[in-house]
Amino acid sequence: MKKKLLATLLSAAMVVGAMTGCGSSSGTTTADTTTTTDNATQTTDATQTTDATATTEAPAEDLKGDEVDITVMVWDRGNAAPNTTTEDNALTQWIQQQMKDLYNINVSYVSVPRSESDDKVNIMMSGGTAPNIVMTYSQDLFYNYASSGALRDLSDLYKQYGSNIEQYCGEAQTGIADLGDQKFAVMKQRGTENARHTAYIRKDWLDQLGMDVPKTKEELGKYLYAVKDAGLGTPWGMSGRADTEKMYLNFLGSYVDIPDDKFAYTYAEAYMAVAPGAKDGLKQLNTWYNDGLITQDFPTDTDESVFLADVANGKIGFVLDDTTHIWDSTAVLNTTLGAEDASFIPVQCFDLPDGSYRTPYEYRYAMFVMIPQETTSDEQAVACMKYLNWLADPANAVQVRYTPDLTYNDLGVAVEPSTADKEAKGYPGTCDDLCIMNLNFDWVNNYDTMSESNYQTQEQDWASVDWYKNYYTVCQTGKYRFPVYGYVSDEQATYGTDIKNKMLSFVYTCICAPADQFESVYESGYQELVNSGLQKILDSRAAYYDSIN
Repeated sequence: MKKKLLATLLSAAMVVGAMTGCGSSSGTTTADTTTTTDNATQTTDATQTTDATATTEAPAEDLKGDEVDITVMVWDRGNAAPNTTTEDNALTQWIQQQMKDLYNINVSYVSVPRSESDDKVNIMMSGGTAPNIVMTYSQDLFYNYASSGALRDLSDLYKQYGSNIEQYCGEAQTGIADLGDQKFAVMKQRGTENARHTAYIRKDWLDQLGMDVPKTKEELGKYLYAVKDAGLGTPWGMSGRADTEKMYLNFLGSYVDIPDDKFAYTYAEAYMAVAPGAKDGLKQLNTWYNDGLITQDFPTDTDESVFLADVANGKIGFVLDDTTHIWDSTAVLNTTLGAEDASFIPVQCFDLPDGSYRTPYEYRYAMFVMIPQETTSDEQAVACMKYLNWLADPANAVQVRYTPDLTYNDLGVAVEPSTADKEAKGYPGTCDDLCIMNLNFDWVNNYDTMSESNYQTQEQDWASVDWYKNYYTVCQTGKYRFPVYGYVSDEQATYGTDIKNKMLSFVYTCICAPADQFESVYESGYQELVNSGLQKILDSRAAYYDSIN
């Protein structure tokens, strides 16, 4: 089994979370996003109730069994409070005490760098050193593990010890983690329903140019050229991160007509950049790049530090990014300009061929939370499910997400602690990283409440209540989810990771190609993708759709 696992992992050794979100320190409860998707028609209403003073009922006596030790993966973002570590801080100690008191479980944490977490998990899994709980956003990686026998079948454990997960995170348990009648992961429940990516435009520059907020790509182009002609700054700012398609995906997707669910599943979001019609979008970006409308050296900005600094310093007029990622940089800019200027506002101007809009949305599930087979005993597997079930209870989850010292505002929304407050008390900079099961608190999808709360809790006075309300309105315009199934073909498992990596390079190269070489660069790049297995993946996805419909 170990040799088989190693072989399957070789094709996924450089797994990239191609649809990774970055979250925000603002009041929204966002999480990292991926190419995994949920049912295209699924909707949600959060109905949970949380209470800062609530605690889990004392477990039945049989839940507090013999003492057992478990290890749990936690992301290291390099933002631990002074004199603490990612593995040992006020929040991990609080969780450890709860587990010991309630279930006689000793929990210890194993840190994994966030920027290379899938690679690190691969190494630990293939080397037999993985902690008892690991996680990934990659469906391909999960499927490699599950289909190779590397994961515990959680079906019985879930039925016996997963009542909170079923009650409070049921929307996320869609079957995406099931292979046949076996369940190989439990899925984290997202909080606020958010668009995966959002475009933002400088409202003050629009006013200065005497232009209205664009509603189409044609109007966007007129604005970009006007920004250049007026010498205001870089019209469209991009970065060159090699792990996400966020800088261009919605734009290219707007050139693609999706006639039916088969087409949507075949191309999903991961392959939208090569769907019929997307080439026209690449050609337009290439034209704008060569006309000086797009950051000229963006592929070299792999950590997006230049991009974020340019946003904060007012050098950029338009961006497409993870939905809340630029909020912090915009707050810096707006504090300089004055909140009334509302320098960046969300905008939906990527009209489809029929004139409507399509805004791909996050899915109700997030991470695959898994228990490795090789490194986990039966007793540890039971303890792991108890741990995850405890985290699924919103009364516990809210204390992990916002710290046990959390407070609520007058709207009944938990207040995000300031960085200074967390550091003073020894809490990690990103408490969310320990809240690996449930962010679906009762306020998260009431957008009026969220708008008011975001306004009240912003650390800098950079946006009004109306700004936030407009944000949610814009994001909901054309809300769409690509269909997905709990299956990964052999072709996708074999070639998928390499294709995702090459797809990013392909798009960046096409955008930056000399105008008179675009066609040849596109054709050679596309042929390389085909030679690397792209067409085999697309054909297998279409065939699978036909087999079940």
